[in-house]
Amino acid sequence: MTSLLERRYHSFFPADRAVPFALRTDTGLSHTFGSGTPAFAIVARNSSGIAALTTLDTSRIAEAYMRGDLDVDGDLMSVLTLRTMFSERHPFQFVWRFVQPLLFGRVQSDRKWIAEHYDYPAEFYLSFLDRRHRCYSQAIFERDDEPLEDAMTRKLDFALDAVGARPGDRILDIGGGWGAMTEYAGQRGIRVTSLTISRASEQFLTELIQRQQLPARVVFEHLLDHRTAEPYDAIVNLGVTEHLPYYRDTLAKYLELLKPGGRIYLDASASRVKHYQSAFLVKYLYPGNGSQLCLHEYLEEVARSPFRLLGVYDDRHSYYLTTKAWAEGLDRSRELVEGRWGPEVYRKFRLYLWGCAQAFQDDLAQAYRWVLEKPAAG
Repeated sequence: MTSLLERRYHSFFPADRAVPFALRTDTGLSHTFGSGTPAFAIVARNSSGIAALTTLDTSRIAEAYMRGDLDVDGDLMSVLTLRTMFSERHPFQFVWRFVQPLLFGRVQSDRKWIAEHYDYPAEFYLSFLDRRHRCYSQAIFERDDEPLEDAMTRKLDFALDAVGARPGDRILDIGGGWGAMTEYAGQRGIRVTSLTISRASEQFLTELIQRQQLPARVVFEHLLDHRTAEPYDAIVNLGVTEHLPYYRDTLAKYLELLKPGGRIYLDASASRVKHYQSAFLVKYLYPGNGSQLCLHEYLEEVARSPFRLLGVYDDRHSYYLTTKAWAEGLDRSRELVEGRWGPEVYRKFRLYLWGCAQAFQDDLAQAYRWVLEKPAAG
């Protein structure tokens, strides 16, 4: 096994960029890759952990870590820099993501897939999200050392300012999550309709609205099914574009729901290739045909629509800082999460959050926010 990994390691990392690390087993065997003091160690707890490593398959290795067959001694984010030397070939899984909506319908498929990620109890997500807003999308940081809560407030302010929302306006919040926009806008007298297709989110939002007597309502409904007798003054979409990969149809829906002159604020994680999603994320975190925003393809559809593009902003570094803060929050909550939901759930989300942070830091993933405007009538 060590010779196989050694060859792969040296073929992917030139000597001047290779980070030394160790591979250890519980039986006392140890091997160091690269020269110098190992920055971290991968620990194979049993034969299943060793077998996973020999596959050189990212998903198999991640699954072994989730089960506890593999462990990490040191910084997990540093370990994740090795991901490029492993392969991911799961063609059936890739194809099946896009066949299901054809067989069962997009709305029904989305409801099933969203529930698999978001229907943990609210307490699970609150264990690592920011404490002030509970917002599950990127913040906007002005400096690296500022609190996540302040960066999230800045994002919500930016979104409301971007769409020109004022007290009494009606805005549509797509994917209400844990109430960040519902609460923040509602406390300012803005009337919010919050869409969700997660029952856990619906319950949380309903209780939040009732408790604070907010001028808001929550609707358990997919965006594509939503109708309104009176067009909205504005629309906000915080991190839901990844779950709506059919850009032309969603833009057409926005046009239908928005009043002339109305604006939309959106933000999302992004990839340079549309429909890319790691096999591990598809299987364990985000099942379905969702994928990171492909900005150039999205803007091609914007150009075909009546919408005006008012601005695009690069949030890659801010999303790195956001996911890093979430991962640190999850690690601080380890005892709670493992006690309530089990070690495997903790390890799964630990891989996910630290993996996102590493991807944003190393430009394997990108992030953007953008603002659109529907032309005024006449």
